[in-house]
Amino acid sequence: MDHFESGRDEWMTELDNLDRPADAEFLYDPLTEDGRIRRGNLQRYLSLIAAGPPPFMLLGEAPGYRGSTVTGVPLMSVRELVARPGLLTGKAAGDGFLVPHTTRPGWESTSGAVWRALAERQGPVPLMWSTYPHHPFSGNDPATNRRPRPAEIRAGIRIALLLAELMGVDTFVAMGRVAERALADQNKTATAVRHPAQGGARIFAEQMREILRQ
Repeated sequence: MDHFESGRDEWMTELDNLDRPADAEFLYDPLTEDGRIRRGNLQRYLSLIAAGPPPFMLLGEAPGYRGSTVTGVPLMSVRELVARPGLLTGKAAGDGFLVPHTTRPGWESTSGAVWRALAERQGPVPLMWSTYPHHPFSGNDPATNRRPRPAEIRAGIRIALLLAELMGVDTFVAMGRVAERALADQNKTATAVRHPAQGGARIFAEQMREILRQ
Protein backbone atom coordinates (compact mmCIF):
# COMPACT_ATOMS: atom_id res chain seq x y z
CA MET A 1 0.00 0.00 0.00
CA ASP A 2 2.78 2.48 0.94
CA HIS A 3 4.66 1.71 -2.28
CA PHE A 4 1.52 2.38 -4.31
CA GLU A 5 0.70 5.63 -2.51
CA SER A 6 4.22 6.94 -3.03
CA GLY A 7 4.05 6.32 -6.77
CA ARG A 8 0.41 7.06 -7.50
CA ASP A 9 0.84 10.68 -8.58
CA GLU A 10 3.63 9.77 -10.98
CA TRP A 11 1.48 6.99 -12.45
CA MET A 12 -1.47 9.37 -12.88
CA THR A 13 0.82 11.77 -14.73
CA GLU A 14 1.82 8.96 -17.10
CA LEU A 15 -1.86 8.22 -17.68
CA ASP A 16 -2.62 11.89 -18.31
CA ASN A 17 0.20 12.18 -20.83
CA LEU A 18 -0.75 9.13 -22.88
CA ASP A 19 -1.47 10.25 -26.43
CA ARG A 20 -5.02 9.85 -27.71
CA PRO A 21 -6.48 10.29 -31.17
CA ALA A 22 -9.73 12.06 -31.95
CA ASP A 23 -11.66 8.78 -31.79
CA ALA A 24 -10.67 7.92 -28.22
CA GLU A 25 -12.06 9.51 -25.05
CA PHE A 26 -9.83 10.58 -22.17
CA LEU A 27 -11.93 9.51 -19.19
CA TYR A 28 -10.10 11.35 -16.40
CA ASP A 29 -9.95 14.89 -17.73
CA PRO A 30 -9.62 17.21 -14.70
CA LEU A 31 -11.00 20.09 -16.77
CA THR A 32 -14.51 18.58 -16.96
CA GLU A 33 -16.92 17.81 -14.13
CA ASP A 34 -17.49 14.22 -15.18
CA GLY A 35 -13.76 13.77 -15.74
CA ARG A 36 -13.07 14.94 -12.19
CA ILE A 37 -15.70 12.54 -10.83
CA ARG A 38 -14.24 9.62 -12.77
CA ARG A 39 -10.76 10.62 -11.64
CA GLY A 40 -11.87 10.60 -8.01
CA ASN A 41 -13.55 7.23 -8.51
CA LEU A 42 -10.38 5.79 -10.04
CA GLN A 43 -8.21 7.04 -7.22
CA ARG A 44 -10.58 5.60 -4.62
CA TYR A 45 -10.73 2.29 -6.49
CA LEU A 46 -6.94 2.02 -6.63
CA SER A 47 -6.57 2.83 -2.94
CA LEU A 48 -9.12 0.16 -2.02
CA ILE A 49 -7.48 -2.41 -4.29
CA ALA A 50 -3.99 -1.62 -2.96
CA ALA A 51 -5.16 -2.35 0.58
CA GLY A 52 -6.03 -5.93 -0.47
CA PRO A 53 -3.39 -6.53 -1.68
CA PRO A 54 -4.62 -7.82 -5.06
CA PRO A 55 -3.75 -11.44 -5.92
CA PHE A 56 -3.42 -10.82 -9.68
CA MET A 57 -4.18 -8.37 -12.47
CA LEU A 58 -7.23 -9.12 -14.62
CA LEU A 59 -6.43 -7.33 -17.86
CA GLY A 60 -9.13 -6.51 -20.38
CA GLU A 61 -9.07 -4.79 -23.75
CA ALA A 62 -10.37 -1.22 -23.36
CA PRO A 63 -13.12 0.67 -21.49
CA GLY A 64 -16.60 0.07 -22.90
CA TYR A 65 -19.04 2.90 -23.47
CA ARG A 66 -21.59 1.33 -21.13
CA GLY A 67 -19.11 0.54 -18.35
CA SER A 68 -15.91 2.12 -17.12
CA THR A 69 -16.16 4.87 -19.73
CA VAL A 70 -19.06 6.14 -17.62
CA THR A 71 -17.80 5.36 -14.12
CA GLY A 72 -14.02 5.65 -14.38
CA VAL A 73 -13.63 2.35 -12.51
CA PRO A 74 -12.29 -0.61 -14.50
CA LEU A 75 -14.94 -3.20 -15.30
CA MET A 76 -17.66 -1.41 -13.37
CA SER A 77 -20.82 0.00 -14.89
CA VAL A 78 -23.11 2.24 -12.85
CA ARG A 79 -24.93 -0.85 -11.59
CA GLU A 80 -21.76 -2.20 -9.95
CA LEU A 81 -20.60 1.26 -8.89
CA VAL A 82 -23.68 1.85 -6.72
CA ALA A 83 -24.16 -1.74 -5.50
CA ARG A 84 -25.25 -2.20 -1.89
CA PRO A 85 -23.37 -3.61 -0.10
CA GLY A 86 -20.29 -2.30 -1.88
CA LEU A 87 -18.55 -4.83 -4.09
CA LEU A 88 -15.10 -3.75 -2.90
CA THR A 89 -15.63 -2.89 0.76
CA GLY A 90 -18.72 -4.93 1.62
CA LYS A 91 -20.10 -1.90 3.43
CA ALA A 92 -23.87 -1.54 3.59
CA ALA A 93 -23.67 2.07 2.39
CA GLY A 94 -21.60 1.10 -0.68
CA ASP A 95 -18.05 1.79 -1.76
CA GLY A 96 -18.26 5.59 -1.71
CA PHE A 97 -18.10 6.23 -5.45
CA LEU A 98 -19.85 9.09 -7.23
CA VAL A 99 -21.97 8.72 -10.37
CA PRO A 100 -21.09 11.08 -13.24
CA HIS A 101 -23.86 12.85 -15.11
CA THR A 102 -24.68 10.60 -18.03
CA THR A 103 -27.43 9.51 -20.38
CA ARG A 104 -25.63 6.29 -21.27
CA PRO A 105 -27.00 2.93 -20.07
CA GLY A 106 -26.38 2.07 -16.44
CA TRP A 107 -25.24 -1.49 -17.05
CA GLU A 108 -22.75 -3.43 -19.16
CA SER A 109 -22.82 -7.17 -19.78
CA THR A 110 -19.04 -7.58 -19.47
CA SER A 111 -18.92 -5.81 -16.09
CA GLY A 112 -21.82 -7.90 -14.86
CA ALA A 113 -20.15 -11.15 -15.94
CA VAL A 114 -16.89 -10.20 -14.23
CA TRP A 115 -18.51 -9.37 -10.91
CA ARG A 116 -20.72 -12.46 -10.93
CA ALA A 117 -17.55 -14.50 -11.31
CA LEU A 118 -15.73 -12.56 -8.58
CA ALA A 119 -18.61 -13.15 -6.16
CA GLU A 120 -17.19 -16.66 -5.71
CA ARG A 121 -13.76 -15.48 -4.63
CA GLN A 122 -12.22 -15.97 -1.23
CA GLY A 123 -10.02 -13.01 -0.38
CA PRO A 124 -9.15 -9.65 -1.97
CA VAL A 125 -10.41 -8.39 -5.30
CA PRO A 126 -7.93 -8.62 -8.20
CA LEU A 127 -6.51 -5.50 -9.78
CA MET A 128 -8.47 -4.79 -12.97
CA TRP A 129 -7.27 -2.65 -15.85
CA SER A 130 -7.16 -2.52 -19.67
CA THR A 131 -4.50 -2.76 -22.35
CA TYR A 132 -5.62 0.69 -23.49
CA PRO A 133 -7.02 3.07 -20.84
CA HIS A 134 -8.85 5.51 -23.13
CA HIS A 135 -12.23 4.67 -24.66
CA PRO A 136 -11.79 3.91 -28.37
CA PHE A 137 -14.94 4.48 -30.43
CA SER A 138 -16.00 4.19 -34.06
CA GLY A 139 -16.35 7.15 -36.39
CA ASN A 140 -17.79 10.16 -34.59
CA ASP A 141 -19.99 8.20 -32.19
CA PRO A 142 -18.72 7.87 -28.59
CA ALA A 143 -21.64 5.50 -27.87
CA THR A 144 -19.73 2.73 -29.66
CA ASN A 145 -16.68 0.59 -28.99
CA ARG A 146 -13.82 -0.21 -31.32
CA ARG A 147 -10.81 -2.42 -30.86
CA PRO A 148 -7.67 -0.47 -29.91
CA ARG A 149 -5.12 -0.11 -32.68
CA PRO A 150 -1.73 -1.87 -32.32
CA ALA A 151 0.04 1.42 -31.58
CA GLU A 152 -2.54 2.27 -28.90
CA ILE A 153 -2.05 -1.13 -27.28
CA ARG A 154 1.73 -0.80 -27.33
CA ALA A 155 1.45 2.56 -25.57
CA GLY A 156 -1.30 1.52 -23.19
CA ILE A 157 0.21 -1.74 -21.97
CA ARG A 158 3.09 0.26 -20.50
CA ILE A 159 0.60 2.07 -18.25
CA ALA A 160 -0.92 -1.26 -17.21
CA LEU A 161 2.44 -2.78 -16.32
CA LEU A 162 3.50 0.31 -14.39
CA LEU A 163 0.31 -0.03 -12.35
CA ALA A 164 0.93 -3.72 -11.72
CA GLU A 165 4.46 -2.93 -10.54
CA LEU A 166 3.18 -0.23 -8.18
CA MET A 167 0.68 -2.70 -6.73
CA GLY A 168 3.30 -5.42 -6.35
CA VAL A 169 1.42 -7.67 -8.78
CA ASP A 170 3.35 -10.11 -10.98
CA THR A 171 0.56 -12.57 -11.85
CA PHE A 172 -1.68 -11.82 -14.82
CA VAL A 173 -4.98 -13.11 -16.15
CA ALA A 174 -5.64 -11.99 -19.74
CA MET A 175 -9.31 -11.52 -20.61
CA GLY A 176 -9.44 -12.05 -24.35
CA ARG A 177 -6.87 -12.36 -27.14
CA VAL A 178 -5.96 -8.66 -27.26
CA ALA A 179 -4.84 -8.66 -23.63
CA GLU A 180 -3.11 -12.02 -24.01
CA ARG A 181 -1.07 -10.83 -27.03
CA ALA A 182 -0.27 -7.48 -25.40
CA LEU A 183 1.22 -9.21 -22.35
CA ALA A 184 3.07 -11.78 -24.46
CA ASP A 185 4.66 -8.96 -26.47
CA GLN A 186 6.03 -7.66 -23.15
CA ASN A 187 7.34 -11.12 -22.22
CA LYS A 188 4.71 -11.49 -19.51
CA THR A 189 3.22 -14.92 -18.91
CA ALA A 190 -0.53 -14.82 -18.36
CA THR A 191 -3.38 -17.22 -17.80
CA ALA A 192 -5.77 -16.68 -20.71
CA VAL A 193 -9.53 -16.64 -20.22
CA ARG A 194 -12.35 -16.18 -22.71
CA HIS A 195 -13.71 -12.65 -22.95
CA PRO A 196 -17.29 -12.74 -21.61
CA ALA A 197 -18.67 -10.68 -24.52
CA GLN A 198 -20.21 -12.20 -27.65
CA GLY A 199 -21.42 -15.40 -26.05
CA GLY A 200 -18.36 -16.10 -23.92
CA ALA A 201 -19.88 -15.47 -20.47
CA ARG A 202 -20.35 -19.13 -19.52
CA ILE A 203 -16.83 -20.18 -20.50
CA PHE A 204 -15.38 -17.10 -18.80
CA ALA A 205 -17.24 -17.94 -15.57
CA GLU A 206 -15.96 -21.51 -15.60
CA GLN A 207 -12.37 -20.44 -16.24
CA MET A 208 -12.49 -17.76 -13.55
CA ARG A 209 -13.98 -20.21 -11.09
CA GLU A 210 -10.98 -22.48 -11.59
CA ILE A 211 -8.52 -19.58 -11.19
CA LEU A 212 -10.20 -18.36 -8.00
CA ARG A 213 -9.99 -21.84 -6.50
CA GLN A 214 -6.20 -21.84 -6.79
